[in-house]
Amino acid sequence: MAGEPQDDCLFCKIVAGSIPATIVRETETTIAFRDINPQAPTHVLVIPKEHHRDAAALAAAAPQVAADVLRETQAVADEDKLESYRIVFNTGSGAGQTVWHAHAHVLGGRGLEWPPG
Repeated sequence: MAGEPQDDCLFCKIVAGSIPATIVRETETTIAFRDINPQAPTHVLVIPKEHHRDAAALAAAAPQVAADVLRETQAVADEDKLESYRIVFNTGSGAGQTVWHAHAHVLGGRGLEWPPG
């Protein structure tokens, strides 16, 4: 069920504290932590504490929590003193989503040319 922790979800385990992560921010509804395979000097994941499969599912089921995730991306950028940064939501395996829990990548600290990849 959407919103309920999933036993097989890596990010639900981080939320529960059963898997360690370098947490940089936490609110009532979100957790932000450093990516273990950073693609930029700042690469932080911002996730909702409740489980939603991807960004589209999060936006449909819990728009206020989706807004909280976006608000926290700005807080992460502010804390890392980023003048510019990229927010990426990968939705679906064809787009590179590998963990099926909605999450925003906050990337910055180097030039981020467009298009990516």
